Amino acid sequence: MAITDWPASERPREKLIELGADALSDAELLAIFLRVGVTGKSAVDLARDLLNQFGSLNGIFAASERELSQVHGIGSSKYVQLQAIFEMSRRALNEQLQQRDVFQSPQQVRDYLVLKLGALTREVFMVLFLDAQNRLTAAEELFSGTLTQTSVYPREVVKRAIYHNAASVIFAHNHPSGTTQQSAADEQLTQQLKQALALVDVRVLDHFIVAGNQTLSFAERGLL
Repeated sequence: MAITDWPASERPREKLIELGADALSDAELLAIFLRVGVTGKSAVDLARDLLNQFGSLNGIFAASERELSQVHGIGSSKYVQLQAIFEMSRRALNEQLQQRDVFQSPQQVRDYLVLKLGALTREVFMVLFLDAQNRLTAAEELFSGTLTQTSVYPREVVKRAIYHNAASVIFAHNHPSGTTQQSAADEQLTQQLKQALALVDVRVLDHFIVAGNQTLSFAERGLL
């Protein structure tokens, strides 16, 4: 059955207009983007197929053009449009973090980090540099490594903090393995970086571990 034959209250576009985007599932939101399905499948069915194949919205965004093009009904134009939407989302969150105290929008910090790191298949360590009002001034991926580990050098982190005239920083790295649980090495590294930055009066506000759509906060766990 085509979406146009569905009851109006169940159609993704009408549902969004009536209830807002938050009321829609990932598949429904993706179906609005796709607009049409393929023979024998509605746009929602096609959206569900994509989510099943790539695991999540982040997985779809992280897929290559070749991988997406192997799905019937998805071509280069859809890949380009998806990448544009993804980048606009990241930039919009970046702008918001630049304009307000990060403590006023902790969920936006998490959302931003999930968009940046959640779908990566290699481990990346990044730093958010903040001014005296806790507003984002820069975000840099400083180190990357293999699937399981990365080498982080405190001296380089200190140098970048001084370069950005940062008053404080937030660390983040991803676990491609899919678990947010911190390791003893993660805790040790955090303390080493905290001590190094204290020498130049830069505070460490938090360290996030990102795994897919999930995040773990060292500050909330009392690990700082």
